[in-house]
Parts: sequence; C-alpha cells; structure tokens
Amino acid sequence: MTTMMQHPTKKMMMHMTFFWGKNMEMLFAGWPGSRTGMYALALVFIFFLAFLVEGLSHSRFVKPSGPNSSSSSVGLAQTLAHTVRVGLGYLVMLAVMSFNGGVFLAAVAGHSLGFLLFRSRVFKKPDDQPPAKTVAALPLHH
Repeated sequence: MTTMMQHPTKKMMMHMTFFWGKNMEMLFAGWPGSRTGMYALALVFIFFLAFLVEGLSHSRFVKPSGPNSSSSSVGLAQTLAHTVRVGLGYLVMLAVMSFNGGVFLAAVAGHSLGFLLFRSRVFKKPDDQPPAKTVAALPLHH
C-alpha cells in the first residue's frame, strides 16, 4: 500500500508496507534518491548508526564518582551522552519507518553486531565478568 503525499514542488509516494528497492527517500528529502551508490551509502550509514547506538548504550564515558568531579558536572555529562544515544536511536527508527527492506536489515544487523561486540560475553575476558552470584543450597525435604 502506498500513500500519495503532496509536496510544494512534486508528488512523492510513501510506502505503508515493506518494499525492496533502491528508489526511496529516508530521513532527508531526496536522499538517497534513485542512485545505487547513494542507496549503498545509506545502508552503511544506518548500519553504523545502529551499531553506535549499541556502543553508546553499553559504554560508560563518565565515571560516576571521583575525587575532583562534582556530581552536577558528572550528571550533565551523563545526560548529554544519554541524549545523543536516544537521538541516534530515533534516527534509526525513522529510517526503518521508510519501510525499505534493505534499511530494516541494515538496522537489525548494526544492532546485532553492536550487541555482540559490546554486550555479549563472546569477546569479554573472564576478569571482565561480574562475579557470579551464588545461591545458598536449600535443604531438600523428603
């Protein structure tokens, strides 16, 4: 299903279901357009944004406490990092709302690789892992 939208200079189609193809617009008027190279660049861009969102979600750029840091400056820095992460996440969401299958797959692949590298245990050293929580054994009643 497509919907026709009026633009002051031209008519454009807005897809309401997933479609495959390089002729599309996402995020900005006329981008990536109908050129194959620009479509490929758009896919790489969305992949990188999704990957970056995962990296920012896991990274701690600002340590919460320190002898010379004030809590307000730490809080402002944490808020700025959070704002950037949320803004990038919304850009990825808006790009996926173009309903282009390639954009959707690029976003999912970027989030997946970001999760694998930043959050999963695959690439962590054993000393990077938090200590395992032990559960006291409960006596069994027969």
